[in-house]
Amino acid sequence: MIDKPDVDERLLAAEVAAAWAVDLTSLTFMPVGLDGHAWAYRVETSEGGRYFLKLRHGEFGRAATRLPGFLRAQGVRQVVAPIDLPDGGSSHGFGAYHLLLYPFHDGGSRWGRGLTDRQWTEYGEFLGRLHAVAPSADIAADLPNETYRSNAGERLRLLGGQAAASEALAAFWARYGAALHRLSETVEQLAGHVPPGRHVICHADIHPGNLIADGDGPLHVVDWDAPILAPRERDLMFVYSQDFGDHPINAHRAALFGAGYGPYEVDRTTLSYYRGERHLDDAAAFLDGILNSPASPESRANDLHWLTRIAETVADPSYAV
Repeated sequence: MIDKPDVDERLLAAEVAAAWAVDLTSLTFMPVGLDGHAWAYRVETSEGGRYFLKLRHGEFGRAATRLPGFLRAQGVRQVVAPIDLPDGGSSHGFGAYHLLLYPFHDGGSRWGRGLTDRQWTEYGEFLGRLHAVAPSADIAADLPNETYRSNAGERLRLLGGQAAASEALAAFWARYGAALHRLSETVEQLAGHVPPGRHVICHADIHPGNLIADGDGPLHVVDWDAPILAPRERDLMFVYSQDFGDHPINAHRAALFGAGYGPYEVDRTTLSYYRGERHLDDAAAFLDGILNSPASPESRANDLHWLTRIAETVADPSYAV
């Protein structure tokens, strides 16, 4: 979120210092991410330590707190896992919120700058290793299984009625509403034609915005909030579509990625389902943020920017799922 949360930052700083037993010297809000229920801070300590603090309204899922550490123990070194509390566990309650503390990695996300050639290959290596890890019984119990029963289309239809009647979005909906409704129908049809496939551990949001790197340095993979057991296409959609990041895949980058990932024939129906469903889900989330949240004008303008970007993509005659 780009808006600060409604918390007393002095109390938050004291809570972090006590919970993780660190001598905190600064707590700096970071206006990053598009999740309307999560916020980020940079934490610095007197010993020179630097950390990334994630604050979420409500609780983190068990998979978000347990899977990253499990994956690192399996040798998936790119995973950024939360730091354990001295008394065990990793999530700490703070009023209506919960906290996770992570190592801080320099460089920022690769959304705007793109991946280097070496990093495209590492991207493939990372996903190849992730998809090869067999979950333990307790980790598997933490992870939801893909069912292809998305509620994104229904949410879009409900919010579309609000948008058409609103001053802020009436013109937008008149221009793009029909295209979004068509996509909803298409996604529902695709859900019934996805072939059965083996489910693997998927990050489920593995776009370049969740890849952190300094220059041509190693990749660090963040935001493990919603992993799932699903076909590989759940993650590969972010790689092979042109929708995520300012420097998407091309033939050269596909070859580099494939060299790291290894041979695999992508199922186009499954890939199309995930691309369309993600567009619907994001569009519904941004509509809700504009229509129903107490966000600042700046935050609503940011939501409208991303909503319009999705709608323009979907309404383009060349768009195909």
